[in-house]
Amino acid sequence: MLDLSIIGGGPAGLSAGLYATRGGLEKVTMFEKGLPGGQITGSSEIENYPGQGKVISGMDLMDPWLEQCTKFGLKHEMKEVVKITKKDDYFELILDDKSTQQSKAVLLATGSVPKKAGFKGEEEFFGRGISTCATCDGFFYKNKEVALLGGGDSALEEAIYLSNICSKVYLVHRRDTFKAAPSTIAHIKKTKNIELVLSSSVKEVYGDKTGVLGVKLDTPKGERDLGVPGIFVFVGRDVLSDIIKDEKDNFLCEVNASGEVIVDLNMRTNLKNFYAAGDIRIEAAKQVVCAAGDGARAAISAIEDLR
Repeated sequence: MLDLSIIGGGPAGLSAGLYATRGGLEKVTMFEKGLPGGQITGSSEIENYPGQGKVISGMDLMDPWLEQCTKFGLKHEMKEVVKITKKDDYFELILDDKSTQQSKAVLLATGSVPKKAGFKGEEEFFGRGISTCATCDGFFYKNKEVALLGGGDSALEEAIYLSNICSKVYLVHRRDTFKAAPSTIAHIKKTKNIELVLSSSVKEVYGDKTGVLGVKLDTPKGERDLGVPGIFVFVGRDVLSDIIKDEKDNFLCEVNASGEVIVDLNMRTNLKNFYAAGDIRIEAAKQVVCAAGDGARAAISAIEDLR
């Protein structure tokens, strides 16, 4: 039986493995079928990770993490966990090869993924002018015009964030009203360099080898072409929490309406010896440095609880 099973090999899972093994837990396994490192490995430029002064790719940033995090005994199992169930005093993990693994404690670090908007060029230019993180990539468009697609709280908050960096933000929304908080909507309308493009949708994002060159919109007045070098897409996220659902869609622990796991400041859920860290949890900042901190805190909690 394992002391701690870590589900997910992104920054949260890797950091948890490092802290758990270095902190004295002997049997710790991280289950990650794909390449460890998480979504950040798909980013072409990273310049906001503390201590990393040079601009590097997400792949280069995460490349040394696995070696460091396995230095003290963390094992990497290249298998996918498809279901987690609670037994009397342990957890049972069902793997994709039908085998099972027992564990005293579990850390869920499977994250979430941005939903696709479905316009032409979305796949081609993702990471080369199309972004889903204003905090990560907004600075690359300092004093430039950008477009932003979305109408919820997150979209409007990111538009406000970008308005402090970019010369202009075209806020594109398919409806003529927003679902965001009234105070946020009021802030948007008062911000002079945010132009509302309502009842409109993104038809195509186009560009060349250098990246995005513009965005074509379907508007009530016909097609409109925005000559912007970047577009930020915020149409929701899919939380990867299906593995803690049972046959009746009941969750193993408490989650919010979006399926994000509810945790306290120590990454503990309402279920004993079950933790969540990174983008899978409520109110996650969706930043590498924050996810890494979550993983470390969850590992410390696991050490305290198992002892």
